[in-house]
Amino acid sequence: MSTHSMQRNEFDAYDGREYGEHHAPARRIEEPPYAWRAPFTSYFYREVGYTLTGLPVAVVGFTVAVALFCLGLGTFVTVLGLPVLAALTTFARGFGGLERARVRGMLALDVPGPAPVRATRPGVWGAITARLADAAGWKAVLYQVVMFPWAILSMALSLVFLCVGWALALYPVYHWVFPRYVDWPGYRVFDFTGDDGVRHEYFIESPLQIAGVCLLGMLFVFLTPQLVRGLTNVNRLAARGLLGR
Repeated sequence: MSTHSMQRNEFDAYDGREYGEHHAPARRIEEPPYAWRAPFTSYFYREVGYTLTGLPVAVVGFTVAVALFCLGLGTFVTVLGLPVLAALTTFARGFGGLERARVRGMLALDVPGPAPVRATRPGVWGAITARLADAAGWKAVLYQVVMFPWAILSMALSLVFLCVGWALALYPVYHWVFPRYVDWPGYRVFDFTGDDGVRHEYFIESPLQIAGVCLLGMLFVFLTPQLVRGLTNVNRLAARGLLGR
C-alpha cells in the first residue's frame, strides 16, 4: 500500500471518529446521589454552583445576543447587517461551548458539540453565508434568550431554599446569641402593636419551639437538592436540545 493511500485511510478513520463524536448522544457521567445523602454531597453543591453562577453568565450571553441581533436587523438593508448576524452565530457557538463545559463539569452531563461550520463557497462571503445558515449557531442564540429568565428563577429559588434551610436547621447552635447580645429570649418572629394598642410579640425560645424550627429547617435541607435537581434538569434538557448535535 502506498504512503498516500495509508495517509488517506488514516484521515478517513480520523474523520469517522470525529463524525461519531459529533453524533454521540448526551450521556450522564455521574449518577445523582440518593435523596438522604444529597444535601451532603459535592454533586449537590456543584448543581447549586451552576445555578448561582448561571445568572452572570446568562446576563452576558443574553445582552450580547440581543444587542448583536438588534444591530444586525437594524443594518440588514446595508452590507453591514450580514456580517453582524454572522458574528452573532459565531459568538453563540462559543458561548454554547462554554455552557457545555459548565454542564459537563457542574451538572455531570456530557453533551457533544455540533459539527463545525463548513463553508460551501470560498472567500469572506462564503464564510459569512455559512455562518448565517448555521442551524446550530441559531439554536445557541435561542438558548441564550430563552434560558435568561430561567437563570434568574433558578438562582433565586436555589439561594433562598439553601439559606433558609440551613439557617433554620442550625438555629439551636446560635440560639444563645439573641439573649446574650440582643436582649431577646430567642429569635423574634414578629413584633407589632394592634389597633387596640396591645403589643404582640412572638419569640422562639422554648426547647419545643427550637426543636420544631430545627426540624422545619432539616425538611428544607432535604427538599432543596430535589428542587435544585428539578431546576437543573431543565438546563440539561435545553443543553441537549439547543447546544448539542
